[in-house]
Amino acid sequence: MTFRIRNRAPAAVQITAEQLLREAQERQESTFRAPKQRVEDFEELHEYRGRKRKEFEERVRRTRGSIKEWTQYANWEASQNEFDRSRSIFERALDVDPRSVQLWLSYTEMELKSRNVQHARNLFDRAVTLLPRIDQLWYKYVYLEELLQNVPGARQVFERWMQWEPDDKAWQAYIKMEERYDELDRASVLYERWIAVRPDPRVWVKWSKFEEERGKLDKAREVFQTALQFFGDEEEQVEKAQAVFNAFAKMETRLKEYERARVIYKFALSRLPRSKSANLYAAYTKFEKQHGTRSIVESTVLGKRRIQYEDEVSHDGRNYDVWFDYVRLEEDALRTLREEGSTKEEEDAALERVRDVYERAVAHVPPGQEKRHWRRYIFLWLDYALFEEIETKDYDRARQVYRTALNLVPHKQFTFAKLWIMAVRFEIRQLDLMAARKMLGAAVGMCPKEALFKGYIQLEMDLREFDRVRTLYEKYLEYDPTNSAAWIKYAELETALEDFTRAEAIFELGVSQPSLSMPEILWKAYIDFEVDEQGDREKTRLLYERLVSVSGHHKVWISYAEFEGSSIPLPRAMREEEEDEDAEPRVVAGDAELARQVFERGYKDLKSKGLKAERVALLEAWKAFEQVHGSESDVAKVQGMMPIVGRKQHVDKETGQVVEDWELVFADDEREANPRSFKFLQMAHAWKQSQAKKSGGAAVLSGFTPATSSAPAPPQADDVQMGERGEQEDSHSDVASSDGE
Repeated sequence: MTFRIRNRAPAAVQITAEQLLREAQERQESTFRAPKQRVEDFEELHEYRGRKRKEFEERVRRTRGSIKEWTQYANWEASQNEFDRSRSIFERALDVDPRSVQLWLSYTEMELKSRNVQHARNLFDRAVTLLPRIDQLWYKYVYLEELLQNVPGARQVFERWMQWEPDDKAWQAYIKMEERYDELDRASVLYERWIAVRPDPRVWVKWSKFEEERGKLDKAREVFQTALQFFGDEEEQVEKAQAVFNAFAKMETRLKEYERARVIYKFALSRLPRSKSANLYAAYTKFEKQHGTRSIVESTVLGKRRIQYEDEVSHDGRNYDVWFDYVRLEEDALRTLREEGSTKEEEDAALERVRDVYERAVAHVPPGQEKRHWRRYIFLWLDYALFEEIETKDYDRARQVYRTALNLVPHKQFTFAKLWIMAVRFEIRQLDLMAARKMLGAAVGMCPKEALFKGYIQLEMDLREFDRVRTLYEKYLEYDPTNSAAWIKYAELETALEDFTRAEAIFELGVSQPSLSMPEILWKAYIDFEVDEQGDREKTRLLYERLVSVSGHHKVWISYAEFEGSSIPLPRAMREEEEDEDAEPRVVAGDAELARQVFERGYKDLKSKGLKAERVALLEAWKAFEQVHGSESDVAKVQGMMPIVGRKQHVDKETGQVVEDWELVFADDEREANPRSFKFLQMAHAWKQSQAKKSGGAAVLSGFTPATSSAPAPPQADDVQMGERGEQEDSHSDVASSDGE
């Protein structure tokens, strides 16, 4: 049976969680407690004790090995002031388990509570004799004797304990007791005995610190010196004694003996490898930052960074970025020494360190014969050679570095033009031009490369050896005849030398090549040469005709037309006849009609190829030209040739669905494709234009409106691309229907 709550409204009287908990606490039933017994006379007391003893005896009989039962039995007897019985029970328990530490502690605690001190001493004596390795018993025994102000007794207990050579805490407890009673000499002797038992570095440090704190500075130094003699000078022992060296140096620092501290640090660091002395070196660095001079601090920091770099290169010898940083560090250190005016020995040592790092770095030759593995590595050789040339002025060594690097690179697989060029420039700086030319000749013959040709050509250009430059350009173009930039540079050289016939022949030879990397830049340079240098419009026109026949690109047509309509300088022969060089140069004006003819030819050519986007670009350029050089009717004519954006439906071959695409529709294309519907569309656009004029809105004029119409301004370029789709919706659908789809 289920109950449904009909009234869900809150009760008039609310109850809190606190009230619920209080009522629950009040209504809890009381736990059962054993009734209290009152003993009225000795007879009842004996009866009660007998009953309890019988219970305890029964329990220890059943669980003879339970120390807890024995302890409860003995403590109950002690609570009844039956100490003899309690001792008897403890002794019976010790017969069962004589090595129970808890049992011994409970036994001694019972005796101490009953103020039986002598019994407790006897028990502790028995316990430590039986269990000498249990430190807790010794601590309790010593605490008892010291609590009773029996310091000689406590000392005697410690002496017995020390014969067992306990751990360090026991020795420290003995020493602290002697310090509490101002027996500092005894404490010092204890440190000496402690060292004899356990000669660890931390024990030596504790002893020296104790001597320092009580004012025995000579004794503290003697302790440290003894420790250093004990550990010796071997690397393994010095590594073990780093804490001693560190503490010794810090003590001397506290005493303001900075030179002594510095000597200690350097002594330890000189006998330890860098990888094992990181902590000691960090302490030394901190010391020098606080108390050293600028040069010492810098040398300390350099040493720390050397440790870091050595660790990194030991893990990966081919990490060339680390080698670069390491070399830069050593070079900076050498420059710093020179600036500070160091001795010749220090400078030679720093120089050898730099060379050593370079030699170790270049010894890690990249694996394999792939150039990508060598790109970073080769810069180590370049930096090495520059260091020898600039910093050390050792030119023979620098030359040897370059030659070693060149012999190391496998030039049959790949080469580095930068290495060759830098070696050549080094020879030039040494005024050995013959060696530089031989080196570049060997490079070009062994492993020809564009950068090598450019470097060799630039060298001869700087030397003004133009015949050699011509020869190099010929070799360069034999190596790579498709390089348009090389043909241009060669022609520019001849132009600069005012040998225009050779320059024109070079351009002609370049454009006649069957394949070029970027032919457009070569053609442009050739045309610019004929326009700017020669001023020959006929030759330039022939060049454009050849170019449009080869490429037919719309940009070529645009450039051709703009050339015909723009001014060019006078021919060179006429310029040379003019005597006044300061006068403004005269130009030959262009012919706008020829430019229009070129635009029309280009438009027809692109139309025949079906290039709609290119036709739009050409019309835009034509329109811009007419806006500058033509009349309004010329601009309207070009605007009338602009296309509109129409929609065209077709069936997708893959999906079989009807897909609608946007396309550019030109008026002349529509006229040729649908001559009957074109007239109707033209009238529709004219009517729409008239309606727009009546309503005061903007008229929409497309390519279907006659160019002679006195209509408002035609749509701009944005309308040509995608247009104002809202107002042209009707015309789009009309064009689509005129295609019969």
